[in-house]
Amino acid sequence: MLRNLIAALAVAGATPALATGLEVTVAGEANGTITIDLLEDVAPKHVEQITALAEAGQYDGVVFHRVIDGFMAQTGDVQFGDATDGYNYRRAGTGGSDLPDLPAEFSDVPFDTGVVGMARSQSPNSANSQFFIMFQPGPFLNGQYTVVGRVTGGQDVVQAIKRGHPRSGAISEGEPDRMTKVVVTD
Repeated sequence: MLRNLIAALAVAGATPALATGLEVTVAGEANGTITIDLLEDVAPKHVEQITALAEAGQYDGVVFHRVIDGFMAQTGDVQFGDATDGYNYRRAGTGGSDLPDLPAEFSDVPFDTGVVGMARSQSPNSANSQFFIMFQPGPFLNGQYTVVGRVTGGQDVVQAIKRGHPRSGAISEGEPDRMTKVVVTD
């Protein structure tokens, strides 16, 4: 038992401290800063992973690859979505990070306007690096996706993000908006 406690403390010390938020600078049709309050108490493993990726600069330059009017703007594909490193809109949204996928952390926090959720595949336990920000409420997502935060400033910037195809949300014409810098805040 003592050995397990020592191992747990060693792991806890090796992980980044949980942050209270993100400051996301956006460029493109939308220009400005989005401030996100991360909900460590709701989704601690997801917040820890997002924080680690942001601190490592992995989100810098990543595009909003799936943007559906009246629904949400999705970003965070650090593997194929980096506009500064061979971006290909056909692959954006199909990748993740080198970190492991996460088990779902569902909560009773509703998907209201400005809520940030983790994107995933069909498996509830497949979230990795991609996340989305709601343009308006999406109650059909409640209990189906992990909520990780909420926009506390810059929802006007979110609302201005370039929209994609009306059905798929794919940005296939012109340049997509992108996160130029993502900073962890206290």
